[in-house]
Amino acid sequence: MDTQHKLPERHVSSLAVARELVLHQMKELLAEGSDPRAIAPLMLWGPPGIGKSDLVRELCAEHGWDFVDVRLAQRDPVDLRGLPVPDGSVVRWLPSSDWPRADRPRGILLFDELTAADRTLQVAAYELILDRRLGDTYSLPPGWLVCGAGNRSEDSAVSMPMSAALANRFLHLDLQADLATWITWARAHGVRDDIVAFLRFRPALLLQMDHADLQRGWPSPRSWARVSRYLDSATQGAQPLSRAALRAGIIGLVGFGPAIELEAFRESACGLPDPMAVLAGEAPVGPLPTEPNKLYALVTGLARLVWTMPDRHKSVGILLHIATLLPADFAALLYADALWLAPGDAGAELIFHPALQRFRARHGHLFSEPEPRPSASVEPAWQSQIRRERKAARSR
Repeated sequence: MDTQHKLPERHVSSLAVARELVLHQMKELLAEGSDPRAIAPLMLWGPPGIGKSDLVRELCAEHGWDFVDVRLAQRDPVDLRGLPVPDGSVVRWLPSSDWPRADRPRGILLFDELTAADRTLQVAAYELILDRRLGDTYSLPPGWLVCGAGNRSEDSAVSMPMSAALANRFLHLDLQADLATWITWARAHGVRDDIVAFLRFRPALLLQMDHADLQRGWPSPRSWARVSRYLDSATQGAQPLSRAALRAGIIGLVGFGPAIELEAFRESACGLPDPMAVLAGEAPVGPLPTEPNKLYALVTGLARLVWTMPDRHKSVGILLHIATLLPADFAALLYADALWLAPGDAGAELIFHPALQRFRARHGHLFSEPEPRPSASVEPAWQSQIRRERKAARSR
């Protein structure tokens, strides 16, 4: 191979990094005296199903910005400029109503699946992406960011080469799926505990394209979220699906191998005690399982349910007792999950619970030492302590 033409190694980032950069550009755009033309449009590269467009859409929703998703591959080049309208001896162009208007002052215009568009469509989009206008007929409002998203040629998806002229204007981010970022997203979007626990046990299955039938269902962050919704709907109601139908649906979403592994994982978790009964003190704590798959299932369920219990002080004490008995890795995971999922300042119940002393006596090397308990009247100190504890826990 001619090494002179070998592509340089690409730097790969997580979706958390992409989120940080999009937020930075949103703030930069709002800064006094900001010139939107000086902000390089972001181009998000990555395999299908990892949440590139969802990331942008959700940031807009969080901050009250508008969001416009344009799929170039579904358009003709003339669609971008608009409709030609005769005006005497000249032709005026009537822009499409899809483009952001001045009455929508803040937003992000995302050219999704940009690399699925052929070269003629990419060229037609140059003017809007690079110059923020379409001839003399339309200009993108100054409070709007431009982003692109697309798949790489190695992703077995439709991917057309991007011209050097267009590529040189973008700030490029090559993204990969990472479990920690996905779990944070999954918790916020109601993904089932058994799916989260399974992917902790089998993190390689979060995204698997190398050994998958890409013409059928295959594992991705998007397809696992759909498995969660499917299980919710298929196992509830008066007539839940049969085991055969349930299995067929999961295979259709993530493929045969991952579906069978998930089925086995869920069946092994069925032998665990009811976590709500344990946290209520109505079922014995032990003996605790020793198999990693069962430990992942137990820890994931306990951390979420502890904050739903009516006697929270009692339940937190039981959770810390269980954490004291667990191996160090799972103890750290249970503590970190419970602290991260604590609503508001409820994490103080965990940080300052008397049972924490025994937990720290065994596993204290995993965390930073707590500061003296502040008085209840010093609200900022409470919040600061919780933030420090959460940061220490998440770093494990």
